[in-house]
Amino acid sequence: MTLDVGTSSVRTLLFDAHGCEVPGFGVQLPYQVMTTADGGVEAGGDELSELAVRSLCGIHAQMKASGLRPAAIGSCTFWHNVLGVGEDGRPTTPVIHLFDTRSADAARRLAERIDPRQQHARTGCVLHTSYLPAKLLWLSEARPEVFRATRRWMSFGEYLFLKLFGRAVASTSMVSGSGLWNQHENNYDEGILSVLPIERSQLSPVEEMDQPLTELRPEYRARFPEFADAQWYPALGDGACNNIGSGCHSPERFALMVGTSGALRAVLEAPHINIPEGLWCYRVDRRRYVLGGALSNGGSVLQWMKRILALPSEERLDTELAAMTPGSHGLTMVPLLAGERSTGWRAEARAAVSGLNMHTSSIDILRAGLESVALRFRNVYDVMIESLGIPVEVVASGGALSLLPSWTQMMADALGRPLLTCLERETTSRGAALLSLERLGAVKHVGELTTPMAHTFAPVPAHIKIYDQELRSQRQLYARLFET
Repeated sequence: MTLDVGTSSVRTLLFDAHGCEVPGFGVQLPYQVMTTADGGVEAGGDELSELAVRSLCGIHAQMKASGLRPAAIGSCTFWHNVLGVGEDGRPTTPVIHLFDTRSADAARRLAERIDPRQQHARTGCVLHTSYLPAKLLWLSEARPEVFRATRRWMSFGEYLFLKLFGRAVASTSMVSGSGLWNQHENNYDEGILSVLPIERSQLSPVEEMDQPLTELRPEYRARFPEFADAQWYPALGDGACNNIGSGCHSPERFALMVGTSGALRAVLEAPHINIPEGLWCYRVDRRRYVLGGALSNGGSVLQWMKRILALPSEERLDTELAAMTPGSHGLTMVPLLAGERSTGWRAEARAAVSGLNMHTSSIDILRAGLESVALRFRNVYDVMIESLGIPVEVVASGGALSLLPSWTQMMADALGRPLLTCLERETTSRGAALLSLERLGAVKHVGELTTPMAHTFAPVPAHIKIYDQELRSQRQLYARLFET
């Protein structure tokens, strides 16, 4: 069984011993994060926990009615979140979301206290609002009383385990995406801790990480009797699970995911890794790295344009987009509506479009916007192949691409590599299930389980040259706007 706490919903699902989703089981409960005018993005820790419990209740009832019990419960949550917990085990802060940008000034000041390049080379995380160092420094200054009242700093997955079991246990995967973890030593990074107002004792103990729990607190043991003997594994990072669930468990396959945001990632098993500038590096577990880049502007660009422009229905829209030649709109766009993560990590950057004239149509602007997102992925791809080599193929997943197959073709043309579309409906949950099967010993390696693929989008040779020129134009516009 899996529990997936994403950025917009909480979902439970059931998988068999071959990693196939069992139909008829599962509950999905949507929620909305809270936003503030100054860039805050938060969720209530107890409210999110209650959603998780409700989702567990739903699938527990379904399994009990069918006479089924899970051997293990694998979980994952969105990376880079943090909340404070007091001496009484209650939250002192909301869950601070990865998209929260209130710590931008704190990130800049941290870069004056510690060498940012060496920090990135050790932790795989830049000094940016996405990660915990900037968030923690900001909290210490903006909310000093709350900060002093906090005994432990943890991810939401740890807090959920604290409620269910009375113990806040973390995974290496989740902590590796915090900016506090030394990827080479598989331990907390002393360099970043030395410039932060926290103690190591306020973080999850390394020796307890990745350990499954079985003894639910009496309240939950009574509510979930069918889960009594299951191994509950600490929450993994959602991006790592997405790679595994989409069959991308080696550098031969890159995983391209486009949801509200977007990411291009590769998993590799290696004793050590050199982390390229511009990319991030986290871990699937203690022996596997996940290397890649993330975009704050993925499907959100499509949604913004659908809201702002006068566009036809999606079916007609896809037909019109597919009939257009790349670059025929004559526009150059930098699609940074929500700031930049990879590869420049400029949180203050914003979108721009050049080349508009009296003949420009809404479909021209849309096509240019979708192409511009594909080119942002190309920036990440170019850095990745310098370290990992050219992949055999790229696997695409995410709801945004499924809406417009023409956009998937743009991605293949921009990258210049075949793009396979993954048939798995919930790749992140499936990844948590496959990693649980591996830990249980049901499979020796997640690679033993095949992932069904659908259509392959082959790059059009004539289009590759056009995208190369568009990439140069976008990079020139970006340099004029943001580089000195």
